[in-house]
Amino acid sequence: MSKRYHIYGMGNALVDFEIETTADQLTKLNIDKGIMTLIEEERQDELFDAFQTHRHSRACGGSAANTIIGAQTLGSACFYSCKVASDEVGDFYKDDLLNHGVHSNLSSEILEDGKTGKCLVLITDDADRTMNTFLGITSNINYQQIDESALMDSEYLYVEGYLAGSPTALVAAAKAMKFAKDKGIKTAFSLSDPNMVRFCREGLDSIIGDGVDLLFCNYDEATDYTNTENLNDAIDKLSQIAKTVVVTLGPRGSIIVDGQDRIEVKGHDVDAIDTNGAGDLFAGSFLHGLTNGHNLEKSGRLASFASAQLVTQFGPRLTEENLAVVRQFSDELNQE
Repeated sequence: MSKRYHIYGMGNALVDFEIETTADQLTKLNIDKGIMTLIEEERQDELFDAFQTHRHSRACGGSAANTIIGAQTLGSACFYSCKVASDEVGDFYKDDLLNHGVHSNLSSEILEDGKTGKCLVLITDDADRTMNTFLGITSNINYQQIDESALMDSEYLYVEGYLAGSPTALVAAAKAMKFAKDKGIKTAFSLSDPNMVRFCREGLDSIIGDGVDLLFCNYDEATDYTNTENLNDAIDKLSQIAKTVVVTLGPRGSIIVDGQDRIEVKGHDVDAIDTNGAGDLFAGSFLHGLTNGHNLEKSGRLASFASAQLVTQFGPRLTEENLAVVRQFSDELNQE
């Protein structure tokens, strides 16, 4: 019997404010480039003031949300558990998420007073993205936000590593992971960011528990997590906690290791202007492929192609034009 949802996601709910800037400006404002840094609201307000004249847009985000929306727009049926407050930003987040067709606990949950999380996404002219995040109420996400009936009716549970940054969130994520494993639901996890590996290692381990079916990471996350300098050594160690390991290598493609099978997926030569959300869409496209009949190799090719299209534009969502191109590529994979 088929499941109602292909992917059930759990993660932070952050409204992303994307701003174009320069590396010099980041240095002047004492911002660490290329990573995610958790900050207090006062500091974030200071940064918003500093970037007042810069062009910016906003979208509902959070790493896992971007992954889930990406899979949904490609045709998967998805559910997302998260937490926002009953403020203007929270209302925007809820409407934006649901308008993408994603089902969510936000549909029926009475929103609490508080402040919805916001992420300042700074894009430099080398296409790199730097994130400064005020978690707000999303740091209080707990197991009450999990819809067990929807999770039971899902093929995969996907959890982002950023949840390890909150004691409450990581407990809820670990409990959701255990529930999924006990019920025979496949599990997928992303290490999310080098800073999470460096500063929240115990939380990541708690969420992973006795292992996952599918692990996503990039080169730095893989080597930092395993305390190795060689990617092959890192993959060997990661394979002890995940049945399938997927390591993204930016424009150089990705490596997929499933037991003794190793698949190398080529990257795409494109003019990148914004890498925000590329890894998230890679995971969403990969999971979409897996849950819709593609094997690992084709899922990797789809993910590589989709993320390559995304970095040629601003924002974490594929434009209608690029989405049509990715859908056509997926259809062609089906015909091979």
